[in-house]
Amino acid sequence: MTTTNEFDVLIIGGGPAGATASIYAARNGLRVGVVYDGVFGGIVSSASLIENYPGFPDGVEGLELGERLRRHVENVGAVLINERVESIEENGRNGMFTLHGLDMLYAKAIILSMGVNYKHLNVPGESQLIGRGVSYCATCDGAFFRNRTVAVIGGGSSAFSSAEYLANIASKVYLIHRRNAFRAEKVLVDRVSQNGKIQLILNSVVSEVLGEKKVEGIVLKNLESGKETTLPVDGVFVQVGHVPNTQMVKDLVDLDENGYIKTDEEMKTSKKGLFAAGDIRHGALGQIVTAAADGAIAAQSVFEYINELGT
Repeated sequence: MTTTNEFDVLIIGGGPAGATASIYAARNGLRVGVVYDGVFGGIVSSASLIENYPGFPDGVEGLELGERLRRHVENVGAVLINERVESIEENGRNGMFTLHGLDMLYAKAIILSMGVNYKHLNVPGESQLIGRGVSYCATCDGAFFRNRTVAVIGGGSSAFSSAEYLANIASKVYLIHRRNAFRAEKVLVDRVSQNGKIQLILNSVVSEVLGEKKVEGIVLKNLESGKETTLPVDGVFVQVGHVPNTQMVKDLVDLDENGYIKTDEEMKTSKKGLFAAGDIRHGALGQIVTAAADGAIAAQSVFEYINELGT
């Protein structure tokens, strides 16, 4: 008899990949649990405005999309479990897995969709001033810097979106990038370049974050001249890339050299019964639409896997 903590499939992560996987798996008649930590929607929820997801011609706020995903998942009957997973192990009972957290959860298959986290600069002063001027989420913390001066570090779309968002709040925004070319979408680069409140500082890196009780400035090093200068700012928003949340499964599945999970085209990992989807996967494009596609494929693969277990 199935107990309340026993599932056909447990999905770890409530971002677009995990949400889509849960919708498809539940519609296939599987008993689905979605385990997520924090705000449903994952890193998507920290985006100020998402402009490239089909069906939202005027864009959609990250928090709104996360809430829409949560409601859809609930509507199909998946069980939402808001807690942190500490570890996964095989329990030897009919090939089932055990998830360890606040509760013990059991499943015949698991879809890993824990996504990614923000990469840090790893410079002096950064970690000490997190929450006191150093942030990794403009939409979360931007309101604290109304009419103040801030710096955004990075050259990708996230950095440019954050700079544009902060320009509506702060009095001045510096966008600092280590090169003079950008990975961001051209439409974002064009808009930021034309925004009078945003100043680009190129070929430069942050070598130190200054301040005792709060951020007071940053030390910039010009990579061409080697010269260091101090830039007074009240806030530093770090947007220099991501690292995959795979520490929990590093001994269970094969990872690439950067810590991303290796899968085949069916989202199968090297461990039977474990699947992966979304940004956590090697080769992922890092877009919402492709994460959702991964989730759909993983759910179908799980459905076929569980049917095979029953034969």
